Amino acid sequence: MKLYGLSVAYAPSSSPATILSSASDVSSFPFYQRGSISEFLTFFSRTVVERTGQGQRQTVQENNYVAHVYNRGGPEQLSAIVITDQEYPVRPAFSLLTKILEEFSAKVPQSSYSNPATISFPDIQTYLTKYQDPRQADAIMRVQQELDETKIVLHKTIESVLQRGEKLDNLVERSNALSMQSKMFYKTAKKQNSCCVIM
Repeated sequence: MKLYGLSVAYAPSSSPATILSSASDVSSFPFYQRGSISEFLTFFSRTVVERTGQGQRQTVQENNYVAHVYNRGGPEQLSAIVITDQEYPVRPAFSLLTKILEEFSAKVPQSSYSNPATISFPDIQTYLTKYQDPRQADAIMRVQQELDETKIVLHKTIESVLQRGEKLDNLVERSNALSMQSKMFYKTAKKQNSCCVIM
């Protein structure tokens, strides 16, 4: 699971989208391909944002990349997009987009949207890093992982009890057999002693 890029864009319905802030992690690619990959991420982000209607969320797949986009619309006309690999779960991706849009609109004044070069929003890199592991970032996935781990431990415990139970059953069978043998021995000994009574 990997996040490659995260962007916030100004996406008015009547004109092309403008990327206001973005962060990317292309460290998993060969050094000489990183520039091309970064350009592709920017192009892919802008294209998908422009084709997403206001108030909509959508997921678009291109080869090994998946773009999750949320065009919040409204008076700010903001969109957020995250580009991931195919394994990255959908719910944490859209959770990230909602959080990044809320934080961006709270910290960056709308008047600066016309000049993206002046926008400073370092939190976008923090979010990109934090959400690399969706289980740590998403509370529901974290609880699910803990439940899965508990279930594994519980299965191991039940298996060990069953194994122990099987061993106990063997001991109980042996003790029953021993009891029968003891009773037989007692009866035989009693018979033997009865013929040799000392007066």
